[in-house]
Amino acid sequence: MRLGELKGAGRSPELPLLVEGVAQSAIQLQSLLRVLPGQRYVGKALWNEQPVLAKILTGASAQRHFQRELDGAQALAAQGLLTPRLLEHGSSAEGGWLLFEYLDNAQSLADAWRQLPAQAALSAAQQALLGEALAVIAQMHSRGLWQDDLHLDNLMRRADQLYLVDGGGVRAEVPGQALSRDKVLANLGVFFAQLPASVDGHLEELLVHYVLVNGEHALPLEALQKEIAKVRRWRLGDYMHKLGRDCSLFSVQRGASLLRIFKRDEQAGLEPLLVNPDAAIEAGKALKLGGSSTVTQVQLGERKLVVKRYNIKNFMHWLKRFWRPSRAWHSWCEGNRLAFLGIATPLPLAMLELRSFWLRRRAYLITEHLAGEDIISRFEPHAAADSQSMPAESELGALDELFAALKRERISHGDLKGTNILWQENRWALIDLDSMQQHGSERSFAPAFARDRARFLRNWPAGSRLHQLLDQRLPKPGEAAED
Repeated sequence: MRLGELKGAGRSPELPLLVEGVAQSAIQLQSLLRVLPGQRYVGKALWNEQPVLAKILTGASAQRHFQRELDGAQALAAQGLLTPRLLEHGSSAEGGWLLFEYLDNAQSLADAWRQLPAQAALSAAQQALLGEALAVIAQMHSRGLWQDDLHLDNLMRRADQLYLVDGGGVRAEVPGQALSRDKVLANLGVFFAQLPASVDGHLEELLVHYVLVNGEHALPLEALQKEIAKVRRWRLGDYMHKLGRDCSLFSVQRGASLLRIFKRDEQAGLEPLLVNPDAAIEAGKALKLGGSSTVTQVQLGERKLVVKRYNIKNFMHWLKRFWRPSRAWHSWCEGNRLAFLGIATPLPLAMLELRSFWLRRRAYLITEHLAGEDIISRFEPHAAADSQSMPAESELGALDELFAALKRERISHGDLKGTNILWQENRWALIDLDSMQQHGSERSFAPAFARDRARFLRNWPAGSRLHQLLDQRLPKPGEAAED
């Protein structure tokens, strides 16, 4: 295939793929790490019988993106920063290409972070990993460079060395001179905004790793927190807009007869299930049989999933529902919102709305299955009015974290009965998100949070020691949200 033909190869070209007309000889793409259809193909390739990381750019913007990638890669190397060697590059009327040293047995710090167990507070291993990253970022800033989309995927660890990758995002202020304070704060804001909000309480100690390498500026904590909050708001808004759009994260089919959305990496496995979701529900294990919804646990290979069908009870119910976004769509959005914010919930995998000439009918939501114990069952040994025992501090602390996160993000659940809160992997997870809402102002959030808090406490007798303890610990509507 010629380079110019690659722009028509789509999202999943058949591999291995021989691309001709680049680097004075053909290269063979063996696997793909990132694809923007018709624009960018990044993956492992063979060139002159050696493995390389190939970045192939095509389409109308190829020359502009090629120059950015080249300038960034050369800037990192020119400032003595550890980055994969650029072995070959070039461009033509059909597009551009850059071939980099392939880092065998390397792992991104993002993958390393995901392998660390989730903790309510930052663990020693998590602190060590972020300290490594901040030391390299400080080195980059001390040379006058920054990455405009700075995150852990742009740092690759091989043996005991960290490599900076992705030259396309590298920018320079004055190469060789330390970055100005405003640029440092803005770039660190981008970095921390992509980490869980639980990291925010450790900013001061984490910044020590940065300052030991680049102590050019004092870094006011309050200014950094404002930058982080600003970037988080933008990232959440950008992510929420992608939920119903066909993109690298989601596969969307929208028409007069249906709306069907998959997480793109789940589509192949889940597509057969959504061909006939009612059959899967009938064959599954019933978790809830209600008039307005039916919830079933289904087995898909070795995976356990939950399928929730939102029923239309009768004609009058349909008249109330057909013109509004379905509850499946609402739960799809709110589940993805919680997952993005690092608040535990079953991960939404797919959703389906059935329609007749665009008018909505039944709808379905597919999520991961969580095998956790609900909070009423878990706290039952301590719930009696005369009980003197209390839940473990780890469980109470995790509950503090959950409510603090909901308050910080101005999220109300709408139905905080105990069966909607599950203990899973040392965290409390929220389910049944049909009434969840993120509020735009404290004025609308405060009464909704008060109702959530009151509903949660009603899970236990008002005179019990457990009820009184939880009432003392949980944040109140008028209190400032904790960072």
